Amino acid sequence: MKEDFLHYIWQHQYFDKTALATAEGDLLQVLHTGFYNTDAGPDFKEALLKIGEVEWSGSVEIHLKASDWFRHQHQSDPKYDQVVLHVVWEADKAVHRIDDESVVPVLELRSRVKPELLQTYQQLQLAKSTIPCAAFWPNVPGITKTIMLERTLAERLEQKGKEVLQVYRSYGNDWEQATYNTLLKGFGFKINQQAFDQLAKALPQTVVRRHHQSLLQVEALLFGQAGFLEEAEDAYVKQLQKEHAFLSHKYGLQSNVVERHQWNFLRMRPANFPTVRLAQLAAVLHQHQALFTKLVEAKDVKTYEALFMVPVSVYWQQHYLPGKETKAVQKALGKSSAQNLVINVAVPLMAAYANFSGERAYLEKAVWLLEQLKEASNKYTRQYEELGWQAKTAADNQAALSLYKKYCQPVNCLRCAIGNKVMKQNGLAA
Repeated sequence: MKEDFLHYIWQHQYFDKTALATAEGDLLQVLHTGFYNTDAGPDFKEALLKIGEVEWSGSVEIHLKASDWFRHQHQSDPKYDQVVLHVVWEADKAVHRIDDESVVPVLELRSRVKPELLQTYQQLQLAKSTIPCAAFWPNVPGITKTIMLERTLAERLEQKGKEVLQVYRSYGNDWEQATYNTLLKGFGFKINQQAFDQLAKALPQTVVRRHHQSLLQVEALLFGQAGFLEEAEDAYVKQLQKEHAFLSHKYGLQSNVVERHQWNFLRMRPANFPTVRLAQLAAVLHQHQALFTKLVEAKDVKTYEALFMVPVSVYWQQHYLPGKETKAVQKALGKSSAQNLVINVAVPLMAAYANFSGERAYLEKAVWLLEQLKEASNKYTRQYEELGWQAKTAADNQAALSLYKKYCQPVNCLRCAIGNKVMKQNGLAA
């Protein structure tokens, strides 16, 4: 058992209150459980209790054993003097406040919780399936799953928006810089995401912006700072080398080149090589200025796709690597890849701007956009499909991904509406 089980029991008051009393023998009445605290300090704040004939307002601290108070060093922390009730599974030791050495009242729960509730909790915690509630999933009402998936989608958009806002603020409140960093990370398509993130730091957006009118110079900056201009010797690459040498010296970029070993080519189709992605990125940066505004204000899916599906330069239509010609022609980013960028670039930017501006319409637009797009299932979302749930849109996929990473993977069932339903159906109804 972990403390989260007792947090859950206390928050929902899922214990027998018959002749409820503290371990010291005083009658106890819970008037308000308090608000769950995720920051430092006691677990629940602003609780309202009646102990004996006196009403108390303060905090509630929760432990498996009362002696954990000392193991967590609360006896030397004045913040815990405000605790008016110590809720424990086992009351094995008395606890005193620092200021006046008075006893902190204790409520022991181990004889007041239904065995079936604890058993259900343990089944979820010890489940061998990667989806802890897999065995219970078919019996959970569809509306419960829908509500939880809507919640996890909102949580994912909030988190993605916060990440963009952090970049926005760390670069002097510049939306175009935040867009640039998010765009480069998006062009990494997971397997090269870290390398593209490094490239965003190695090549400032302000430098690219100054030279956006020349596709040759944009390519020189990107390929040079990515470390791809050192080997090939054909005429075009020599031009890129010459431009990069000049520009990197002008802007002091020489020491920030990304190491070649940071780029992944293994088990990739040539069309997905990071060199091809760089060429496609160069085309987008050359074609579009004020990209943030375009990404936030576009009206339909086709417009969004078109922002990313820009034809690459003639050289990169016939090459996958510098100096290595191919008969295949790669004109622009494919539709599915463009939609991936809509999901991972445009949507987080809108979520961030909704947070920043306080205009919910941008968040609603982000959700609407996800609902218009399809997204391939992945190893995480396929686990829900195996249980009978099917993703119809990118919104469904993003919600399922968030459900897995935030709740299923860390076995955080007691904070999940689906897990709560399982607990009620199997632990309380028994």
